Amino acid sequence: MGSRRARWLRAVLTGVMLLAVGPGVVSAHTVSTTRFDAPLPLSLLFLGAGGTVALTALWLAVTGRSTAAEPRHLGTISARTARWLRVGGGAAFGAGVVAAIAVGVAGRQIAAENIATVFVWPVWFRGLALLALVVGSLWPALSPWRAVYRGLCRLEGEQLALREYPDRLGAWPAVGGFLVLLGVIENLTVLPRSPTLTAVVVAGYALAMLGGAICFGPVWFDRADPLGTLYRLFGRVASVHTERRPDGTLDVSLRSPWRGCLRPVSGTAVAVFAVAAVYTVSFDGFTNTRSYRELLFGVRDALGTGPPTSVLLYLVGLLGFVAAFVAVVRLVETLGSASRSSEAVAVDGGGVSRGNGAILAFAPTLLPIAAAYDVAHNYPYVLSNAARLVELVGGVAVPEPLGWLPLPAFWGSQVLLIVVGHMIAAVAAHHVAAARYESLSAARRGHLPLVVLMIGYTVLSLWIISQPVVR
Repeated sequence: MGSRRARWLRAVLTGVMLLAVGPGVVSAHTVSTTRFDAPLPLSLLFLGAGGTVALTALWLAVTGRSTAAEPRHLGTISARTARWLRVGGGAAFGAGVVAAIAVGVAGRQIAAENIATVFVWPVWFRGLALLALVVGSLWPALSPWRAVYRGLCRLEGEQLALREYPDRLGAWPAVGGFLVLLGVIENLTVLPRSPTLTAVVVAGYALAMLGGAICFGPVWFDRADPLGTLYRLFGRVASVHTERRPDGTLDVSLRSPWRGCLRPVSGTAVAVFAVAAVYTVSFDGFTNTRSYRELLFGVRDALGTGPPTSVLLYLVGLLGFVAAFVAVVRLVETLGSASRSSEAVAVDGGGVSRGNGAILAFAPTLLPIAAAYDVAHNYPYVLSNAARLVELVGGVAVPEPLGWLPLPAFWGSQVLLIVVGHMIAAVAAHHVAAARYESLSAARRGHLPLVVLMIGYTVLSLWIISQPVVR
């Protein structure tokens, strides 16, 4: 079965790569606005990519594979080394944040020549997200807010918490912070191009995190930090998994990229966050297209709402994504006839949830989709700004990291990333359905609506990257 599976995967990936250099008139975000003609119609590309996701689900259904491979141990990191890495990395990152705030206010107000704008949005916000997809979230070790809070606790000689965190809030503060910080400010305003305003955003973010932690204790970082939540969810997709022992030693293992997506999320808010992660990066790409501009100006003229129309479109689209996901999961639960749909479901926060167990169970299966499109959409942005940051800090010229990459090859890499991400999501959803429902036939029925949804996401993502970029 192992060799058969390997042959099947090689065949699928070969087909995807052939499609990636295929057809239509397309353009690539961030690299160039130049258009190129590919040898096949885009409709055929969409059909091939969607068919690849469908065939992945069909193969799983036919073979009945429902057991994820066990992680492979790679090695251990001693407690001493882990501590030095944590302290050193946190100190260096904290110094970078302080420098970004200071230089953002006092330095030259040119986006490409100021550490604040070069470091904060591409290298910090987006770069750490891409890193989390490889080795898991490093934010607990790097977060300056946690370090300052720990220092304040040491000065007081006790853990600071003025009151208990309200359970009813769940992770909704993190959802709200994500929508404001990454959904609206980063994507829909000019703030990321202003060093001073970027410094103000970072300072406001710091005050919100520290103030909340002093009020509610360290649980605030877990429930209300939008970046921490994003990196933690993206870390579920990482193939390199690190687990801390009681003595501080770190066990490092290699696992399947869908394995971390098989565990339910801790509540409805986190499920909405997962959907918002998929939607926001898609909306970000959509805002660069001519179709978005036509829609934006059409709605502005019809409603007379002015500049806030973009925020309105973002929120309306988000509600549509969430509603579609909830409707599909409800259909999944109906078709799967889960015997455990009304039972308590264990979640990663250590508690249980009743009633919406299917939503909590299937929400993590969307994370490979969000991860794949985030990498496809942002990796040139991150790499080019990381090189620019080295130039600003070190004073040495760094070649453009992707200057050697032809535009068709870059676009092909986007296609490959998106399709593979959707394939991983389909595998994760199959495993969740097989574990949740009583029989293989029930799992097949339940998995079907999710496959349709994921094919829709695949086509939508490919359509977005196929559109000419409008600046």
